[in-house]
Amino acid sequence: QVQLVESGGGLVQAGDSLRLSCAASGRSVDDYAMGWFRQAPEKEREFVAVISWNGGMTSYADSVKGRFTISRDNAKNTGYLQMNSLRSEDTAVYYCASKLRGVNWLSLRQGVTYEYWGQGTQVTVSS
Repeated sequence: QVQLVESGGGLVQAGDSLRLSCAASGRSVDDYAMGWFRQAPEKEREFVAVISWNGGMTSYADSVKGRFTISRDNAKNTGYLQMNSLRSEDTAVYYCASKLRGVNWLSLRQGVTYEYWGQGTQVTVSS
């Protein structure tokens, strides 16, 4: 069993930066892909970014490409989402999720693929 805890959310102004963290416990996640999703009020959850188990592959939603960077530190059992040039439309609850490696890479853009989820952290960007 894997527990995921996000942190680093908050209230910022448009153009600011935030770094979200996703700390895993219960077992090592160095053989798990890690993804970030977000859900804005009255909207469906959407994919943000994913990183492979060893950090060798990453993928981003078009809406965040060039502004957000996903990374991980397996020694710390932690994943990160660096968010730069934040916009009001980035306002949402951000969730991290993990999935044991071995699945189709493209399927990791779908929330249903993931086994474990954190509780979420709120990011609010004021314009």
